[in-house]
Amino acid sequence: MKAALIQLSVGDDPAANLPVTLGFVREAKAAGAGFVLTPEATNILSSDRAHQRAVLHPEKTDPTLAALRAEAAAAGVWLLIGSLALKTGEADGRFANRSFLIAPDGAIAARYDKIHMFDVDVNETERYRESEGYRPGTVAVVAPTPFARLGLSVCYDLRFPYLYRALAHAGAEVLTVPAAFNDTTGAAHWEPLLRARAIENGAWVLAPAQCGSHAAHGGRPRRTHGHSLAVAPWGEVLADGGTEPGVSFVTLDLAEVARARARVPSLAHDRRFEVHKL
Repeated sequence: MKAALIQLSVGDDPAANLPVTLGFVREAKAAGAGFVLTPEATNILSSDRAHQRAVLHPEKTDPTLAALRAEAAAAGVWLLIGSLALKTGEADGRFANRSFLIAPDGAIAARYDKIHMFDVDVNETERYRESEGYRPGTVAVVAPTPFARLGLSVCYDLRFPYLYRALAHAGAEVLTVPAAFNDTTGAAHWEPLLRARAIENGAWVLAPAQCGSHAAHGGRPRRTHGHSLAVAPWGEVLADGGTEPGVSFVTLDLAEVARARARVPSLAHDRRFEVHKL
């Protein structure tokens, strides 16, 4: 299976972001990809909650989701929408950061709400509290497809290896990590963490990313790291999207999963243990 990782640099206007994303999906299809992935925050990247409330939609009426479902059907590809910001109708007004797996007929094959919220003080001037605007998910998801079993995750989830261990034990052969990774932490940690998740679990890791400076009408300006990566089960980086929007390609060979897990069968060696705090 040829997979395509789309790298975006979205702003805070979903209507303006959508044509760019559709263009890259068509480019991926034209190059022969059967599995196409977009990054976290495919429809919008914004820290202005009032603006988000004004422009976001619930899942049932979201224009980006509808258009990408139609595009997946027209192209006949599997499409992972890395995540969309969506209204939820919750009393506290928080949004969902939701990943979608779209089948080649346009149907929604799986949904995953990001579990771990990016509540971090990166430095003295960069403070993020994702949980103030987004409700965390509570369910991990492994989605079957004809070409692989996919373990879904989003961005900050990457720092929690027990999630990926659980996905691998549940049968995941490909781990998806769509992201809008902060440029400071990305430079330090993005590639090592992705390679570690691949090596630990003997799984493919596909991580489409946001990149560059993100246009915004209000709120704190954002910069993201880019470098969409495809990592093989033995830990080799086979594709790197660099720092500009575009499409990267990799051919998935599921035999590599079996080979890596046979060489180091650590999934079969997990043991329960207690921790004694002295």
